Amino acid sequence: MSDVGGISGERLRTFIERIERLEEEKKALNDDIREVYSEAKGTGFDVKILRQIVALRKMDASDRSEMEEVLDVYKRALGM
Repeated sequence: MSDVGGISGERLRTFIERIERLEEEKKALNDDIREVYSEAKGTGFDVKILRQIVALRKMDASDRSEMEEVLDVYKRALGM
């Protein structure tokens, strides 16, 4: 492949192919995650809550603490 407008066609193809492979891997991982959630649901776990727990665990501890404090204030303001 030749250079066109200063762009190496072969180099570009390499990037595109790497991205495509990673997209395929990402799809496979997403399928695996979906399967685990389905398995958890089948054993009686609430998938919605599991997703929230996973999101909370991804957060920095201080960010999570701040969010929980604000949530508590809002709930109290609403009489919940």
